[in-house]
Amino acid sequence: MLGAPLVRIFLCVCMLLGLLAAPGARAQAPSFAAGGLTVCTNPTLPPMTFVNGSDSSDLAGVDIDVSRRLGTYWHVPVTFVSMDFVGLFPSLEAGRCGMVISGVVRQPAREVKFDAVPYQPTSLVVVARAGTAPVTSMADLSGKVLAVESGTSYAARIAQENVALAAAGRPAIEIQQYPTEDQVVQQVLIGRAFAFVSQDVELAFRQTQLNGKVSVIFQPDYPEYRNFAIYIRKDARDRAALAGAIAALHDSGQMAPILQRWRLVPGGGAQEGTAKAASGFNWRTFASALVSPAFARAAAITLAMAVLSHMTAIALAIPMAMVMNGRDGLLKSAIRAYVALFRAAPTLLQLLFVWNALPQFLPVFREAWFTPFLAAWISLSINEAAYQVEINRAALQAIDPGQALAGDALGMTRMQVYRHVIFPQALRIALPPTINEFISLIKTTSLASVISLQELLAVTQINVARTFEFTEYYAAALIYYLLIVFFFLWVQKRIERRFAWADRLKATSHAAA
Repeated sequence: MLGAPLVRIFLCVCMLLGLLAAPGARAQAPSFAAGGLTVCTNPTLPPMTFVNGSDSSDLAGVDIDVSRRLGTYWHVPVTFVSMDFVGLFPSLEAGRCGMVISGVVRQPAREVKFDAVPYQPTSLVVVARAGTAPVTSMADLSGKVLAVESGTSYAARIAQENVALAAAGRPAIEIQQYPTEDQVVQQVLIGRAFAFVSQDVELAFRQTQLNGKVSVIFQPDYPEYRNFAIYIRKDARDRAALAGAIAALHDSGQMAPILQRWRLVPGGGAQEGTAKAASGFNWRTFASALVSPAFARAAAITLAMAVLSHMTAIALAIPMAMVMNGRDGLLKSAIRAYVALFRAAPTLLQLLFVWNALPQFLPVFREAWFTPFLAAWISLSINEAAYQVEINRAALQAIDPGQALAGDALGMTRMQVYRHVIFPQALRIALPPTINEFISLIKTTSLASVISLQELLAVTQINVARTFEFTEYYAAALIYYLLIVFFFLWVQKRIERRFAWADRLKATSHAAA
């Protein structure tokens, strides 16, 4: 492949620059790795980076091995932060990690804001179901559906092809974007998309998983897709140090075992694996997922996140609901604005803002204490509180004003009136919609997977990306969600029945009197 010699020349030049910039300090860690190297990666792109088994913390792949070799070279510990692909560069910009290495190609558009150092040749491929006739150009895909992973540069590159097609008076290529590559591949397998775009090394590794169901129909020669690169924040010295370290690993022969381990051939791409026989539903995989510690732990995180977020939301919503039922004022107007804002903004956008935007405004949120769990807790709590305020406000308004007047006549304080008269009656009204809202929140926690929280859906997607056994892992996740939701539906019915029984008992007592 022509790109390999050029990459080697580039790395050697950068290594010399690094030596000139810091004589005698070749193995000194760059500033982004001072005290330890933190790496952001999306573990759904084998063989570059993926989860090697059911434990979501057991990362493997070319990028993981390269990162560890860099840590050894600089004599610093290496920490990996797993996240959705779309969160990689915002996290790098926010300083949450020192570098991004996740099967990401070197792109001029990305180098406007970040430095990139190539480390492995690759090429872009267009893939369709096995038996599909090859095409001779991207123009041959005119009018067809092409699936791509969201957050990548593929959609923008295909959009450039659409400009040329429009100028020629031909239909555009229809672009469909999906969160992960395994979902992209699935669209082709089920026939929803004609083809998908990927890198050659990833496709070759997946051939065994896909049982020969897909094949390459075209390999466009895009210069900007010829190398995988490591991305860091803009810094000339750091870039030279990183390039020098990569060149040193190549020259010392430490890169060759990594490529051999993951069956990458010297010129880019990967050796073909032996295809397995296709099979139907794998009951063994389904059963192992159900009893997997990783799934049980993820379900516990999902439940804990929902409970904590909803309890916090209720604690915030009760005093706000009391203000909403009071006289007009500045505080009441502010609460109204808060409720309107957080009910209007998508929950996913709020999660991404808290996780990716806050660290850019307030550096304190870049520290290790600000974990994905804490970020999701904050985001879901303030979002849920906006809905809970309306539930509580409506419940308080449903109480006859005469109840409060009666309490006042008995000499009760305002807080005693609320505690002994209004709240017990409002609770009966607010309880059913509150439990319904909590059940909805349990399902909403799945959005936290985009900020790398290892909840139930995130663990499911990681295992699907590793094995391509969609149905088995999705079915296992469904069982967990059903068990959790059905349990709280049962709790809701028990509580409502308890209140109904108490109401009948009071009515009977009054009738007897």
